[in-house]
Amino acid sequence: MSKRLYFTFILGGFTVILGAFGAHLLEKLLSAAQLASFETGLRYQFYHVFFLILLSLIPRIEEKDKNKITLLISIGILLFSGSIYLLNLQDVLGLNLSFLGPVTPIGGSLLIFAWFYTAYKIKTYSPR
Repeated sequence: MSKRLYFTFILGGFTVILGAFGAHLLEKLLSAAQLASFETGLRYQFYHVFFLILLSLIPRIEEKDKNKITLLISIGILLFSGSIYLLNLQDVLGLNLSFLGPVTPIGGSLLIFAWFYTAYKIKTYSPR
């Protein structure tokens, strides 16, 4: 199994753990709006776990490009979903993390770019 696929399945496992954490512990600590926002972070994280699984199955993308896409997705998830998690948990954690607000769209932009970069690499594939 490739390191990328191994990483993807670990990321998927952590996504399920965060989902269980949100469903069973956070529902008592967060407002309905905060919980919905937290779930948005989870949903996008899970979408990109599936993206990474599919990426490993696409033969028309070279390994070096798959590695770039995986990096984009990883940083995108960290910034997008991670900032959403922390922003919604800031009261629970007793921290002011409002400075993370602008980080969310940066992460989202990286995720979007990864999708378009993948499409570009598939479209311009040229076997050697």
